Amino acid sequence: MHVLQLCYKPPYPPVDGGTLAMNSVTQGLMASGHKMKVLSVCSDKHPVRSDALEAQYKDATGFEAVYIDLSIHPLDAAVSLLCGESYNVKRFVSKEFDERLTAILQSESFDVVHIESIFLAPYVATVRKHSDAKVVLRAHNVEHRIWRQIATATRNPLKRWYLKKLALALRAYELEHINDFDGIACITANDAETFRGEGCRKPLADIPFGVDIEPIDNVDAEPQTLFHIGSMDWRPNEEGIRWFLKEVWPLIHKEMPAVRLFLAGRKMPDDLMQMQSEGVVVVGEVPDAAYFIASKQINIVPLMAGSGIRVKIIEAMSLGKTVVTTSVGAAGIDYTDGKELLIADTPQQFVEQVRRCIDDPELCSSIGAAARRLILEKYSNDALTQRLVGFYNKLGAVAL
Repeated sequence: MHVLQLCYKPPYPPVDGGTLAMNSVTQGLMASGHKMKVLSVCSDKHPVRSDALEAQYKDATGFEAVYIDLSIHPLDAAVSLLCGESYNVKRFVSKEFDERLTAILQSESFDVVHIESIFLAPYVATVRKHSDAKVVLRAHNVEHRIWRQIATATRNPLKRWYLKKLALALRAYELEHINDFDGIACITANDAETFRGEGCRKPLADIPFGVDIEPIDNVDAEPQTLFHIGSMDWRPNEEGIRWFLKEVWPLIHKEMPAVRLFLAGRKMPDDLMQMQSEGVVVVGEVPDAAYFIASKQINIVPLMAGSGIRVKIIEAMSLGKTVVTTSVGAAGIDYTDGKELLIADTPQQFVEQVRRCIDDPELCSSIGAAARRLILEKYSNDALTQRLVGFYNKLGAVAL
């Protein structure tokens, strides 16, 4: 099968949740013997990292990227608001990207065009015009739901009003165009049910993110350490960490002064990088995420907004780490609270769950071991790739 994968940002190197999820599709399909072509958007926020773009990957995928200016332009945003358009989507519309996509479709034949995220939905018409391939949306999240949650949690009245308008416009766009695809591969069953309930008439599948991460030997986790790793240019990550630092960390530090908190991730805000808070170490971007995860004890993920599945939680679980997260953060993962994950939705619950792990290292280790077993059993990338290929076939995608 020949698959064209359209990505909303460069999927390689896989340095955050979105890129890990996209790259798992690329690698899984290639490992199963399918031919890939990757065309990606790149931007100032998410440039092509030429220094890390391996020649083997580029050759295997025919990787290409087209620059789009995704920066916020107040006048364009205001016009979109007045016209009821989704500015989130409109920013991804590019004549240059459309022209390159057209040239690729005219020069190669594809069985499937796999589109990563609703933000690239404007290009479905171009695919239909130049190809008979089945068009599949990989829905990483129900995007409008995330923006609605962010708006609800925003205290500034004017900002909250604007974010609600963005969420409403994005919801209208998603509902208007959700049936433009031949099928939708959601990351969670909950997201699939949401689309179905909002009028999706096309085939839906829930196929989570897959991992194939081997445990790292000869790395001892530092005792009494908490850590968070995640791209801080994804708004729910930043807002969750700021909430944790304000509402939770003072309580933990007071009750367990020996505990240290390490914060890592790309695009760490300057004020956090320069923050001076006792017991908190702000690392920023790390060269090896898996090594960083392995070197710490307890993963805290204080997400208050989001849908889909949190890829960094899956990655930490695959490395045998105990994860303390919110109900929102754990959504989409087939877990049992207290067995593979620990759930905390309030500051005091975070304190209690962290105390359990610090006071009982054996319990902490057993939860991490159960987490790894769960990932190996249900989130193997090979098994999930076969489910994705089966979904392609169900839609009528037959290798040319």
